[in-house]
Amino acid sequence: MKIKHLLLILFCTVSTTVLFSQNNQSNLKQQKLDSYFAQMAKDWDIPSMSIGIVKDGKLVFSKSYGYLEIGKSEKPDANTLYAIASNSKAFTSAIIGMLVQEGKLSWDDKVKDYLPYFEVYDPWVSKEVTIRDLLSHRVGLGTFSGDVIWYKSNLTAEEILKGAQYLPKSFDFRAGYGYSNLMYIAAGEVIKKVTEKRWSEVVKERILIPLNMNRTITSLSELPEKGNFATPHGRKEKVNFPIEWENWEEIGAMGGIISSVNDVSKWMIFNLNKGIHGKDTLLTASSINNIWTPHNNFKVDQTKKNDFNRHFSGYGLGWSLSDYHGNLRMGHTGGYDGMITAVTLIPDQNLGVVVLTNGMKSPITAATNYAIDTYLGLKVKDWNKEILKLSDSYEAKDSRIADRISKRILNTQPSLPLSQYEGTYKSSIYGNIIITNEDGVLQLNFEHSPNLSASLTHWHYDVWKIVWDIPHAWLDFGTLKFNLDNNLNVLGIDFDVPNDDIFFEELKPMKIK
Repeated sequence: MKIKHLLLILFCTVSTTVLFSQNNQSNLKQQKLDSYFAQMAKDWDIPSMSIGIVKDGKLVFSKSYGYLEIGKSEKPDANTLYAIASNSKAFTSAIIGMLVQEGKLSWDDKVKDYLPYFEVYDPWVSKEVTIRDLLSHRVGLGTFSGDVIWYKSNLTAEEILKGAQYLPKSFDFRAGYGYSNLMYIAAGEVIKKVTEKRWSEVVKERILIPLNMNRTITSLSELPEKGNFATPHGRKEKVNFPIEWENWEEIGAMGGIISSVNDVSKWMIFNLNKGIHGKDTLLTASSINNIWTPHNNFKVDQTKKNDFNRHFSGYGLGWSLSDYHGNLRMGHTGGYDGMITAVTLIPDQNLGVVVLTNGMKSPITAATNYAIDTYLGLKVKDWNKEILKLSDSYEAKDSRIADRISKRILNTQPSLPLSQYEGTYKSSIYGNIIITNEDGVLQLNFEHSPNLSASLTHWHYDVWKIVWDIPHAWLDFGTLKFNLDNNLNVLGIDFDVPNDDIFFEELKPMKIK
């Protein structure tokens, strides 16, 4: 009996020592992460940043930095709401998977069977596009093509999609990758057709409520009631400035979710648990395998080493996919006016990272890579320094605006009196754009996008500088040119607004009156 007693004491002592050692290592790891992220937030001059790490079914790290709005004292925490934008796409593909499980549709159903008005650049392609094509960005449209239709507009989803037929193709059907928000809007309309409910209702019923994501919302009208939300910020000449929230409820299937570290952590745990929540299988193995399979592959240089020991890279259904030092890595990023976010999973290690920020210069990639490397036990690079250097270098080399300003020709005059530039100009993809003369100043107004209104100041010849009425996150300098025929009649407008996301040049409005 004494020997058994001694063995029990020895076992308990060793177990306690091991547990203490593990806890101590965990605390040191968290302290190291906290210190690194705090410095990162300062280095990137981000207004605020909230980070969560889940491991083995639990939220093991949660820290926030900065302030909800510059110049104010409120700080973020794990319940602070941010727009997660295109991270919402994975929710949309999950809903489609649930509907497939119930026999209400198939991944390979033709979109036109649900949306008869659906048209893209070619009649045959329009008939052949499947739901799987929508979710994997392989319809043939260019990346971000058509975003100018829905950006800050009050158009319905159907009205937005009816403009897609006038967009040019960028590659042959199923022969390339073009990240298309429009096609996810179409997926949301398919969900609406099948369920007879708005996407916002469906995502709440099928995902948010079952996963107890109680603070997650899809409508700005709910923000005041929820409270504790970050303010979006634009950035100009290395200075952050607060901007208003934008309403993405109508286009929610492509990016409408507003959530927090605590709630996104529940979503990550659910996915890492292969679609099972508690005792409920919300997504079957078949659905998971469809969603997590690359449907659109990207070239990886197999002749050179890379930072991730990567051998493949592609896009599944709502998730980007690649390998990361021998592990599957899946994730997505989100870009909303004044907020940049990322959600990343390493299923093989039951590991997930969410990074939420409210500024346009954001360290989401640096923070994610550092967290993953730390938890995988890899030799950790100084991702903060490396990626910040790349970001600053890209910003310094971006001479698009400077080049345009340098080419301005001074002391020129417009060809016509201001009154002859006035009128209504129709864009096939969008609708009407109106030019008026208000006390000797031309005004630019978009029929469906009042927040894009601007005044025009003469630049040179028949080119005018766009001076936006309100500051924007994605837009700054821009010009428009009035096109004239040989008899000096105004035919239409060409836009030139250099940015990486909203392509005003696609509008091509023609004067109708």
